[in-house]
Amino acid sequence: MLSATVVGDVHQKRQTENRMQPFRVTIRQTELDDLRRRLAQTRYAPDVPGVGWTRGVPADYLRQLVQHWLTSYDWRTAEAQLNRYPQFTTTIDGANVHFMHVRSPEPDALPLVLTHGWPGSIAEFLDVIGPLTDPVAYGGRAEDAFHLVIPSIPGFGFSGPLSEPGWDINRVAAAWVELMARLGYDSYGAQGGDFGSPISLAVGRLDPKRVVGVHCNMLTVFPSGDESELAGLSEADLSRLGGLARFDADGSGYRKLLSTRPQTVAYALNDSPAGQLAWIVERFKEWTGGAVPDEVIDRDQLITNVMIYWLTNTAGSSAQLYYEITESQRRLTADANGDMLDGYREQPLTVPLGVAVFPHDCFNPVRAFADRDFDTITHWTEFERGGHFPALEVPDLLVKDVRTFFAKVRRAAG
Repeated sequence: MLSATVVGDVHQKRQTENRMQPFRVTIRQTELDDLRRRLAQTRYAPDVPGVGWTRGVPADYLRQLVQHWLTSYDWRTAEAQLNRYPQFTTTIDGANVHFMHVRSPEPDALPLVLTHGWPGSIAEFLDVIGPLTDPVAYGGRAEDAFHLVIPSIPGFGFSGPLSEPGWDINRVAAAWVELMARLGYDSYGAQGGDFGSPISLAVGRLDPKRVVGVHCNMLTVFPSGDESELAGLSEADLSRLGGLARFDADGSGYRKLLSTRPQTVAYALNDSPAGQLAWIVERFKEWTGGAVPDEVIDRDQLITNVMIYWLTNTAGSSAQLYYEITESQRRLTADANGDMLDGYREQPLTVPLGVAVFPHDCFNPVRAFADRDFDTITHWTEFERGGHFPALEVPDLLVKDVRTFFAKVRRAAG
């Protein structure tokens, strides 16, 4: 039998873990001054003339971005934008979890947890918060309103750094299930892209009685190895498979590094803001439709996203998720053809699934493979513009699709 003292200690620990503390982004001026010093002293790597982006971020382009960062960008403006919305931290499963919690003025709004990925952050969602929480103010219908919960993944941004290993997709999803329970939501939806996609799918698998539906703007599905399933695929489908093959051959070097030695690269990224900028901007270039990233996404928005990694010193701890996914995959599947985001399909998804496909995302799914792997797809939209970061690139399209999918879910639920 446990003593009264032990029981009291356990109760106190649970109360402490369940506590939600208000949070504001407040960066010391000394940190910003240090950043400016480092940017001004950037030691650029000479590049090979005439090769463009084929071997990485061109030095001339990086100089332009660094100069903008130094002379035009204002972190205090970005800080104020983030602090417009209520933010909190809480301890879940031993990790600090930071999240925005923006309630709709509509009393019947549906709770929705939005999850970012890498190299994204909660700042991705700033342009969709208003339309999703207060659709009437943006020309929409009151019945399409959402209460938004927007967490930073453990190890990312204001949820970082990590205090222990083991934070894989399922563990993050379990933390979201606990977070939504602590907030008192008996039913809710989940939405995400990049890592936010498998996390949202895992939330649906872990909490099917409360999750009314999952919406993804990235869905990773792959050939099984049976050549017969390739027969009858359209040219567009074959092109998507070719895109995945090109990514694996030419665009996945960062993933291999982060999946195996995330700590080593962290020292360089945490020491050089220009290096951190180049590391992230390359992904925005390759996963969007612009000749350069800021053709598609505003420069200040790009830099704000980089700032969150820099100021929180989470280049390394955010990369641990790649390592954890790889380890989980080794444990869960021996399929040599599986992708690193596979292995989280050990249980079928039983809640409705909506999929938004944006043309410039290099991870676009083949519908036949999606239907093979998921039995509950009730909504599928193919867009003509947008890429891997739709909340930043085409927020209007993402908002519309999220509203449309969950409107179907609500009607089906009666």
